[in-house]
Amino acid sequence: MHALTPYPIVLGSLAVVSLVLTRLARAIRRRGSAGGGVGAALAACEEAFRATSHASHREIRTQAERRSPTGSPAGPRPGSRKGRR
Repeated sequence: MHALTPYPIVLGSLAVVSLVLTRLARAIRRRGSAGGGVGAALAACEEAFRATSHASHREIRTQAERRSPTGSPAGPRPGSRKGRR
């Protein structure tokens, strides 16, 4: 065997592995089957290793999930004191 033969074999193997992983990632994104699991895994990692980052992330998600109170589509009720002095 030639001395340089292992290098193309290793490079070819890396190319095949990266191609397979790229196609797998596309298929997962297309189906949307890994969103919750990946998010939960990253949140657990952040909680363990970066506590301040996890706390900030949790607060941002809480704020995003809050809903502001919506008024009636007809406006304020008649006889309501809101807006009167």
